[in-house]
Amino acid sequence: MTVTEQNVPELSAAGLRLAYDGRVVVDDLDLTVPPGKVTVIVGANACGKSTLLRALARLLSPRAGRVLLDGRALSSIPTRALARRLGILPQSPVAPEGLTVGELVGQGRSPHQTWWRQWSADDERAVARALECTGMTDLAGRAVDELSGGQRQRAWIAMAVAQETPVLLLDEPTTYLDLAHQVDVLDLVVDLNRDEGRTVLMVLHDLNQACRYADHIVAMKAGRVVARGAPREVVTAALVADVFGLECEIVPDPVSGTPLVIPIGRHHRAPGAPA
Repeated sequence: MTVTEQNVPELSAAGLRLAYDGRVVVDDLDLTVPPGKVTVIVGANACGKSTLLRALARLLSPRAGRVLLDGRALSSIPTRALARRLGILPQSPVAPEGLTVGELVGQGRSPHQTWWRQWSADDERAVARALECTGMTDLAGRAVDELSGGQRQRAWIAMAVAQETPVLLLDEPTTYLDLAHQVDVLDLVVDLNRDEGRTVLMVLHDLNQACRYADHIVAMKAGRVVARGAPREVVTAALVADVFGLECEIVPDPVSGTPLVIPIGRHHRAPGAPA
């Protein structure tokens, strides 16, 4: 069954408090992820973006509050059932040495298997489709650790595609990639959303990429959500100054028409540019 044939669940958090060793990172946070849209979380380093994503994926237990999937507490959903509804690609995942791309992508089918239902024609179809839509079919027999950074990231995304979850969480999927591969991966993520109706929630560092690729932006500061909405509504010079401590100009992106952040530093001002 493809994602477009499923009901897309709503992922939300209410009164969320997250901490590491007694240090509170996120506090009293409420969030609803728009179903069927691409949402990007942005904010300065150490503001709690990745911590929030981990809690939404049930990789980190809240100290207070709840994470809900269609109104049901994430903590009450059996692990295998949850893995059929929600997938996560963490930062810089590492595959076992020698594992091939095909084997890695096949791991995405694990939530759909039981002791009485092992590898099936549906699994074969899902893996072949995931390899095809990520452009990895010709590399299925290659070891993951032999791939370039962009190819390796595509392999991991292919595994998430094969998992066929209607909700997909991605933690900085463009980290360590060059610009061309960053655009390639983000285009692929948007394809998954538009072609299959998947809800996508990503953490991105690049605010301009977030503006271009997101339907919905969540801006965080010091463990709290300070703004949310469409990029044109959220990303202003005042918000960038508040969240990132950066003076900037906002102009329309000449390609997409979305907000384009032009940082203002102490150097390289053109003659006649405003001080």
